Amino acid sequence: MSFVNTIRQWDEGVAFADRGDWATALRVLLDIQDSNSKIFFNIGCLHLINQELDEAEKAFDNSICKDEHLAVSFFQRGITFYKKLKFEESQGDFQNAFTELRGNQLIDYKPLGLRYKLYACEILHNIALTQAQLGQWEKGQESLLTALSLKTESKHGHIDRALESVLKQKLFEPVEIQSGALFRPNKHYVAELEKKDYLGKAKVVASIIPQDDFSGFAPLQPQVEEQVPTKQKMPEVLRALEGEPHRVLYEFIAETVEELTVLPGNIVFVLQKGADNWASVFFNGKRGLVPYNFLEPVETTLSSKQGQEGAPYNDIPAPPLGNPPSRPENRAALDPSQNANAVKASNEDDMMIKSQMCILKVHFRYTVAIHTAKGLSYRTVLNEVSKKLNLPLDTITLSYKKSACDRVNADDLEMENIWGSAQNGRLTLWCDVNKDKENRPFFVALHTYEAAQAEDLEFCQGDVITVLSKVNEQWLEGQCKGKVGIFPACFAEKSMSLQRNPL
Repeated sequence: MSFVNTIRQWDEGVAFADRGDWATALRVLLDIQDSNSKIFFNIGCLHLINQELDEAEKAFDNSICKDEHLAVSFFQRGITFYKKLKFEESQGDFQNAFTELRGNQLIDYKPLGLRYKLYACEILHNIALTQAQLGQWEKGQESLLTALSLKTESKHGHIDRALESVLKQKLFEPVEIQSGALFRPNKHYVAELEKKDYLGKAKVVASIIPQDDFSGFAPLQPQVEEQVPTKQKMPEVLRALEGEPHRVLYEFIAETVEELTVLPGNIVFVLQKGADNWASVFFNGKRGLVPYNFLEPVETTLSSKQGQEGAPYNDIPAPPLGNPPSRPENRAALDPSQNANAVKASNEDDMMIKSQMCILKVHFRYTVAIHTAKGLSYRTVLNEVSKKLNLPLDTITLSYKKSACDRVNADDLEMENIWGSAQNGRLTLWCDVNKDKENRPFFVALHTYEAAQAEDLEFCQGDVITVLSKVNEQWLEGQCKGKVGIFPACFAEKSMSLQRNPL
């Protein structure tokens, strides 16, 4: 069966389920030949609704075989075993579902097409129920106390009631997924199933000329002579651009929010030139003000653009000669008294900023200098050093010389004394590496990865990731910037430099 047919039948089966026609929905899904783990999950849920427990167990078995990390399939198979009074097997599946959460409080399956959130506290609720069924009341009480600590929403009040029942050695009801909660195919794939009419419908017309018997898809007459253009059209790209193109001659750094920073050689489009010699320009998707005497017009004739006169223009323009012109007065300039006050305040602000800055010298295998602000916390300083040295955050320790011969490890309590020892805006620290973690593999992020689910590990390109374990061939578990989660293995590569110089 083709992928298109699989998506079509999957969507059709879910549509029958939405209307409450469980039998038809099950029949349609069972007819799919190449079923994935999500489709097998749907089949198992429909068998559960019909109380066909043996068939439901087989369907969830197939779902787990297709994806051994699908926690919600373990959860549903645990419900199936519980209804079959197989409490030990049920407890095992609930434990597997809890393990697949990997320390997270929940998994939101909405991005995968299932409108359901699997909570850790609800899994522990069902684990406690199976323990109670096996007479393990004390273990059930411990599981519910752990579930209480993982509660995230007020709707989990059933956990408190379950704890009261366990204390009285009474059973309680399990938490189940509501009927009709099924995995749905990707909506973008479903949208592509609809037929699209790219040509449109033909329109039958007839000639309006007397004694013209022709009728068909277009009239024979009258025919309009086509106007032959006397000159070539302007290229569409040039016509679409607003303003007049100008080349930047000198570097201009914006000093206000209204101005726009440009560099020599940039091509900007002048939208409006003011009488005060400031021009409103468009560059790189932004609008702003630039001194007009920093610009020169660019020739945009067809011959220059299309190479009709001789060979294409490939010469590199010579750099502008002389010094840049003086900066014109800002259209938002203040009066002299206010301007003097503004300059004074600006100088005072600059002096204050300089007094609050510090050059931090860090001795490692080599020495680096970091410009930073005084009074930062130890965690912030450690993060800056980690980025500068390209070392994982949890493998380095900072220290400073408290006396001529004693070096003391830095921490949050010592940072106030450390900043107090800075002299003339300079501070020296030493960076040591934790040798206990030298055999741990490190990866460097090739691309930025944004977390799509709660269990994902988010990082930016160039970050160093400590790999904790291998989930499967496509996913790894790692630690970055103090957070632990899973990430695609293809988004990072093993750092050979860090392996040669273990941390």
